[in-house]
Amino acid sequence: MASEIYTTGEYIAKNPTWHMEDSSWKAQQILKIIEKNHLQPQTVAEVGCGGGEILKQLYAEMPKDVTFTGYEISPQAFQLCQQKTQDRLKFKLANIIQEEGKIFDLILCIDVFEHIQDYLGFLQQIKPKTDYHIFHIPLDISVSSVLRSTPILRAREQVGHLHYFTKETALATLKDAGYEIIDYFYTAGSTELNISSLKTRIAKFPRNILYRINPDLAVRLMGGYSLLVLAK
Repeated sequence: MASEIYTTGEYIAKNPTWHMEDSSWKAQQILKIIEKNHLQPQTVAEVGCGGGEILKQLYAEMPKDVTFTGYEISPQAFQLCQQKTQDRLKFKLANIIQEEGKIFDLILCIDVFEHIQDYLGFLQQIKPKTDYHIFHIPLDISVSSVLRSTPILRAREQVGHLHYFTKETALATLKDAGYEIIDYFYTAGSTELNISSLKTRIAKFPRNILYRINPDLAVRLMGGYSLLVLAK
């Protein structure tokens, strides 16, 4: 099964850092949507927390009375998390779906459900466990990625994406799973993160120019963006 790559060590062999180098940037996007919508959660959980670095960054930035819990099914990622445990920051090698009832004020699902075979079932099962959810969803489908096909296949082989989204299909997926969309915006990882790929660095300038003119068109044509969504 595709999910076995996260428990057997295959995923960490391909991604030794578990993408922790991007965590500070992702945490800033999460803080932005929390502040924009005046959320004041006291309990925050992250589903599929990887190496735990996003929660570590939020722990340092958010009010000192907020508690954080990371859930991870990969034993290898859980080992990385353990080094970050603090008084209000805990990690569980567990599936949050098995927890009973509503248990958190806010759940983070950052680059997760595109990896899950039954992604609609997963979304429906985590919905009752909190009042608010924040999703970060890679938008793998663009004119550029469809024409070249390599980016989509790379996302499947290297990082385990099983499902591929545009802005419209990502939002429709959440609505189909019973969510109410409160707010969303694009995140520009391809232009804001330190990317080593020469092609991505070359494309940075036209991406920025086109995005200033028409964000939807830039995302649809060139790709390299994700969608951050607040839902309940």
